[in-house]
Amino acid sequence: MILNAGNILLIGSILLFISIVVGKAGFRFGVPALLLFLGVGMLFGTDGLGIEFNNPQTAQFIGVIALSIILFSGGMDTSAAEIKPVLGQGIVLATVGVMFTAFLTGYFIYYITNLENSFVTLNFTESLLLASVMSSTDSASVFSILRSKRQGLKENLRPMLELESGSNDPMAYMLTILLIGIIQSGENSLSNTILQFIMQMSIGAVSGYLLGRLAVYCINKLNINQSLYPVLLLAFVFFIFSFTDLVKGNGYLAVYLAGLVVGNHKVVHKKSLTTFFDGITWLFQIVMFLTLGLLVNPAELLPVAALSILIGVFMIILARPISVFLCLIPFRKMTTKARAYVSWVGLRGAVPIIFATYPLIANIQHASLIFNVVFFITILSLVVQGTTVSFMAKLLGLSTPEERKNVFNVELPEEIKTAMSEIEVIPSMLAKGDKLMDLVLPDNTLVALIKKNDSYCVPKGKTKLHTGDKLLVITDDDEALMKTYESLGITDYSIQKNA
Repeated sequence: MILNAGNILLIGSILLFISIVVGKAGFRFGVPALLLFLGVGMLFGTDGLGIEFNNPQTAQFIGVIALSIILFSGGMDTSAAEIKPVLGQGIVLATVGVMFTAFLTGYFIYYITNLENSFVTLNFTESLLLASVMSSTDSASVFSILRSKRQGLKENLRPMLELESGSNDPMAYMLTILLIGIIQSGENSLSNTILQFIMQMSIGAVSGYLLGRLAVYCINKLNINQSLYPVLLLAFVFFIFSFTDLVKGNGYLAVYLAGLVVGNHKVVHKKSLTTFFDGITWLFQIVMFLTLGLLVNPAELLPVAALSILIGVFMIILARPISVFLCLIPFRKMTTKARAYVSWVGLRGAVPIIFATYPLIANIQHASLIFNVVFFITILSLVVQGTTVSFMAKLLGLSTPEERKNVFNVELPEEIKTAMSEIEVIPSMLAKGDKLMDLVLPDNTLVALIKKNDSYCVPKGKTKLHTGDKLLVITDDDEALMKTYESLGITDYSIQKNA
């Protein structure tokens, strides 16, 4: 087939459609959708149905764009109030934890590849490069799996894991670029490396915060067509990453922090912006994993299977847990079970594979081996760890009820200083009568809408209520409303509160 614009669009649309269908089917069986997207790419690749794609530069470019959007969207969806109590743990895991993981795994790789019967011999720098590429947890995988499963976790573990995965890429990136430079030049300046890291992190943090505030200001002050606000914010995402990179800062950290700033400030049309970024994040996750699946040749994975399994098991069972437990020693309030769970959710995904394209582009010796080993370990991590996120939470007693899914899908404008709640009618609520007027509610509280089965109705005082009906409640006193819920034995409810 001749690849022209029409054929590329045809193939691309088919791949997207298949990925979405396969992802939905896989979700029912607890298989991470991202793993299936990789599988679709491999199925249609050179060793599958014959789509030839062997361009690491293009894959890296797509990955950078996708990660910028994924990290920004992840930051937007993260509450500053939630991450504040776990800020210290997240930062330590994202920096020192990545270094520990890299060095422990690097020593292990150097040891096993220098055994007498090893099919490949790597020196220590090459071993450390392979380990560094895989040393960070993957934001796309962590965000996607935790949120798609709506996994509730005790001890603020979810914001901690999301903070770690959203902010630990800079350290892995720095180690990867540093070691490639050492291999190419043979020079190693520790002081220069430390200075460069501090500069990248500092510039990235300052740039992300200031440009995030600028984005908030522009969105609120520019009076443009409502449909253009998502386009404006997307332009800011790309500008923040590229500008930060231009001034020698870390773009990945900058876009994540900018997302935090935007998501935790009042902006006009926030609901439509959030919906837009949810959709485009999924699009680029699919495109990124499809591209990486097309880039790899499955036949080349078999020769490195044994080595990859050894390294992968070592990282899951030893390197990650040792790093986590050492990093979390100062945080004594964390239980051992919580530390064990953080150790387990060290998911690898697209980020390590994208970082593995850097040695390929730099023509480092054993670059193909590094890429294939990283790809294999990513699959192993998604299969072993990605499918057991909920199981391990329940096993360790850290699981909480799933986040309640809103039935009415209504959000109050931020200008309205009130609270909105959704509840399901239970028998105790009907003890004094089955009409709405009989319902015990605080003053300044109104039932605005009722859902009965699949129909909605605007309620009146004489409207009859039945067990299982869903109520949309608006109140000026959310504390009094929650006390009323407690007195009626209502535990399953959601509250959206505007400050």
